[in-house]
Amino acid sequence: MASLSRGKRPGPIPAIKRIQLEDPGVEPLVPDHFRCPISLDLMHDPVTASTGITYDRKSIEAWLERGNLNCPVTGQPIDIHELIPNHSTRKLIQLWCVENRSLGVERISTPRIPISPLEVSEILSQVSLASRRGDSYRCGNLAMKLKEIGKESERDRRCLAAAGAACTLSGAFSQLAGESSESSNALGDLEKILSSLVVFFPLNIEAKRWLISTGSLKSMVLILKYGDLSGRLSTILVLREVASTLDSANLESMSKTNGLAEALTMLVEKPLSPLATKASLVTIFYLILSNERAASRFVSLGLVSLLLDTLVDCDRSVCEKALAVLEGLFQCEKGSERGCEHALTVPVLVKKMLRISDMATEFSVSALWRICKGCKMMNCIIEAVQVGAFQKLLLLLQVGCNGVTKERASELLKMLNGSRGSAECIETVDFKGLKRSFD
Repeated sequence: MASLSRGKRPGPIPAIKRIQLEDPGVEPLVPDHFRCPISLDLMHDPVTASTGITYDRKSIEAWLERGNLNCPVTGQPIDIHELIPNHSTRKLIQLWCVENRSLGVERISTPRIPISPLEVSEILSQVSLASRRGDSYRCGNLAMKLKEIGKESERDRRCLAAAGAACTLSGAFSQLAGESSESSNALGDLEKILSSLVVFFPLNIEAKRWLISTGSLKSMVLILKYGDLSGRLSTILVLREVASTLDSANLESMSKTNGLAEALTMLVEKPLSPLATKASLVTIFYLILSNERAASRFVSLGLVSLLLDTLVDCDRSVCEKALAVLEGLFQCEKGSERGCEHALTVPVLVKKMLRISDMATEFSVSALWRICKGCKMMNCIIEAVQVGAFQKLLLLLQVGCNGVTKERASELLKMLNGSRGSAECIETVDFKGLKRSFD
């Protein structure tokens, strides 16, 4: 049908499709006027264009969104916002479904009418007005309404996003965060705004500017500490979204927020869910890359130990992110020293060096290279030989790796080679044979 030229009607409709039933021997014929001219399937949400032709909403909207601006049947111009629900046809289809229920036909549900641009504009205006008045309760309720609309229909979500829902919600959050008290009711309303905001990812630059304001970040820290489960999850997802695209200057400013490092570390120590853990690790990763002071702060909070404990038993995605953060912490002197002191560091890094993923290999090799190079004693190098690092690095180079990983693996082999005669290789699977006690 996409090949129809302007003004031409389609050729003869192919053999009538039939609804497949549990009993293939009995199949009701679908009336032609119940079929969408585009898909030739039974219409579930019939809408009539300005040309008078009725289509299934999903099919005609997909047709228009692909850049086709004309009616597939008549070739005349049509607009997606001028599609009118054909209630009469929809009711006849539902009646036909009921009449053929004994033959296995299921009744189609009554579709929800898509939100109009006028309705979108009105709701967003109400959100802005409520935030200017400091009415967090109304703002929170309106945010939940936007969330419900956005989750129910992808078309409506796109419509809201295009109208600037994310910027409106972010602006409301920033304004209310700066004016609201720290009461549980106020935080609850702010949680609703963040929960709605997640539906409209990705956020644009303007929305992120609102969210990195001092008041916004302060309120998000409070939610991470005292909010309910849903609110804390929404908050960390928003923080991940914001941190992942900020420049170094804004990340550095963000990392100085009082209590943020503590709140993020707590999410690693006491996980809410795998999704929250991964979002926390990604946020921390970007913050520690912004400046050494931020990395040092996380080291002081015990993040090195927490990450090593996490790495002992975690899934692939968490493993990759935990290794990335650990390697980042080892870039600062304090982190490297803490890594050298911890009994799990070398065994865990060597164990994760192969058979996880290329990304895990890259971060494991880099992290091991950093602590072996930065350690003032020979204990890390000797321990690496003991737990089989030399053999794994040799295998890695034989299998093949590229770039920085290859360079650091080669340098590690040179460092370890000098200690091979004085250290006996032991089994690493269960971290047995360690000569240092666990912290």
